[in-house]
Amino acid sequence: MSVNKEVKRVTTNTLQKMKAAGEKISMLTAYDFSFARIIDGAGIDVILVGDSASNVIAGHETTLPITLDQMIYHASSVIRGVERCLVVVDLPFGSYQSNSDIALASAIRIMKETGAHSVKMEGGAEVIDSIRKIVSAGIPVMGHLGLIPQSIYKFGTYAVRAKEEVEADKLKKDAQLLQDAGCFAIVLEKIPAGLAKEVSLSLTIPTIGIGAGGDCDGQVLVMHDMLGINTEFKPRFLRQYLNVYDQATLAVQQYVKDVKSKDFPNESEQY
Repeated sequence: MSVNKEVKRVTTNTLQKMKAAGEKISMLTAYDFSFARIIDGAGIDVILVGDSASNVIAGHETTLPITLDQMIYHASSVIRGVERCLVVVDLPFGSYQSNSDIALASAIRIMKETGAHSVKMEGGAEVIDSIRKIVSAGIPVMGHLGLIPQSIYKFGTYAVRAKEEVEADKLKKDAQLLQDAGCFAIVLEKIPAGLAKEVSLSLTIPTIGIGAGGDCDGQVLVMHDMLGINTEFKPRFLRQYLNVYDQATLAVQQYVKDVKSKDFPNESEQY
């Protein structure tokens, strides 16, 4: 997509300035050109090409099945619809956990093949070597702590994380580690609001919350959830801004009715 020269792009530096100024950061997921164009045009700061595509696009139960090639396809589609916002792409499960060389190779593929601006990785001390290597190669990295969906089989539940002191202490240490390793921001998912506030105040880089209270430096939701395209997923932290599922159902039912009754197409809708 051609860049409008009057549009000022959001960068990792922009997010840093927003935190310093107390301006909240808005972030949503997107997985294709059409929705990316809508979301970017509506003024979002950050688009996350999430591995949640595994759930909301492909219909899998978890985020684990989606591949690096599939993430690259989605990210390439999103980038073509974006003029202004920062685009972050999830490194999918299996593309960075085994060693730092594979992690770097995965991140390089995303940057070269999609035109995206940064990558996101789940975990703290366990992946710190990979984060350092990717950052040292000049690729911006967003961290992700708290509930990390790629480890769902380890946790066995999507319940709130870090309610106990031991896990909360580890999360605070991991957040500092990620900042020290060069991450430009950290997603905090489904943790107590008080802990998220403490972590946000302790860091110089922005935090982006999802189910982590209002004191994070920004917020992220999955587009399909906040637009009401999904109907099954209704956690406490989700605010649904539209009910696309019901509206789309009514529209399709009306189309079927119009075709069956020979109302569509009418004389003005043909050549």
